[in-house]
Amino acid sequence: MELTFITRIFIASCLGGMIGLEREYREKAVGFRTHFLVALGSALFMIISAYGFEGVLSDDFQSPIRLDVSRIAAQVVTGIGFIGAGTIMIHKNTVRGLTTAAGVWVTAAIGMACGGGMYLLAIASTVFVLIGLEAFNFFLHRFDLHRGKHENDNDNENGDGNANK
Repeated sequence: MELTFITRIFIASCLGGMIGLEREYREKAVGFRTHFLVALGSALFMIISAYGFEGVLSDDFQSPIRLDVSRIAAQVVTGIGFIGAGTIMIHKNTVRGLTTAAGVWVTAAIGMACGGGMYLLAIASTVFVLIGLEAFNFFLHRFDLHRGKHENDNDNENGDGNANK
C-alpha cells in the first residue's frame, strides 16, 4: 500500500513539474518548484484524506463516528485559492497573474487526481494544460505579429493614401 502511495505522489510531482517547467521557460514568477510542490502536496492531502483515518473508521454503520473523507480534499481547493489570489496583481488598468493562478489551481487538481489513483485523468489534464498554455502563446504571438504588420503599413501612409517615400 505504501508503494502505491509513493507512486501516486511521484506521478503527481512529475506532472506538476512538467507544468512548472513550461511556466519557468516562459519566465513566469511561479515556476517549477511551486507547481511541483503544489501537485505533490495535493496528492499527499488526497491520500491522507482517503486513507489516513482507516483506524478511526468502523465498518459498523451504527457507530456514532462518521468521517467525511472529502473534507480535507475540499480544503485543498480553498487553500490553493488563497495562494492563487496572491499571484494576481492589479496595476492601473492591467490585471496580471490570472493564468499563473489558474495554473496553480489546476496543478492542485491534477495532484488530487493522482492522489486518488486517477492517473489517466491526471495525465490527460496535464497534456491539456500544456496544450492550452502553448496554443495560447502561439496564437497570441501570431496575433501580435499580424497586428504589428498592419500598424506598420498604416504608419507608412500619408493623408492621401499614398505611401511615404
